[in-house]
Amino acid sequence: MAAKKILMICGDYCEDYETMVPFQTLLAVGHSVHAVCPDKKAGEQIKTAIHDFEGAQTYSEKPGHNFTLNASFADIDISSYDALLIPGGRGPEYLRTFPAVISMVKHFFEANKPVAAVCHGAQLLAGAGVLKGRTCSAYPACRMEVEIAGGHFAEIAIDAAITDGNLVTAPAWPAHPAWMAQFLTLLGTQISL
Repeated sequence: MAAKKILMICGDYCEDYETMVPFQTLLAVGHSVHAVCPDKKAGEQIKTAIHDFEGAQTYSEKPGHNFTLNASFADIDISSYDALLIPGGRGPEYLRTFPAVISMVKHFFEANKPVAAVCHGAQLLAGAGVLKGRTCSAYPACRMEVEIAGGHFAEIAIDAAITDGNLVTAPAWPAHPAWMAQFLTLLGTQISL
């Protein structure tokens, strides 16, 4: 397996687990992951939030860890990346306001490169207009955005993921094992025990 170069687009208050776990997982299996945020450079940090399911009508939010970016947004050559990863949380709500981010997301769909999005990551996909005719899971509160964008909302278990062509999505961080396994399959990653 050749190592892949993966772009992870983050914003302040991306969900902590949905940022840290995939970043570390992909590095652990030998891939290169560049974490970027608009208007920030390598070495700068974003704030993350921990979302939990504690019996309320929606998730609770607590401060997460600061996450250090390892690449500069302004220096990205999008054509050099093999795949895109979009963490959830409140970051995608902010990220979809940047035309450069929207162009980056569209590039991966136009080139049919693997894309992984979790939870509120669907907000960025909807904002980029790439969900028409696609099946996409997301945090249930994002269902309307998926459907308004012309996508089919996949109502799956909180710990499940779904792949539609080059896109793998999941509802929230409890789905990390399924989501990462399906993304690694799209990347052609083989792991032997």
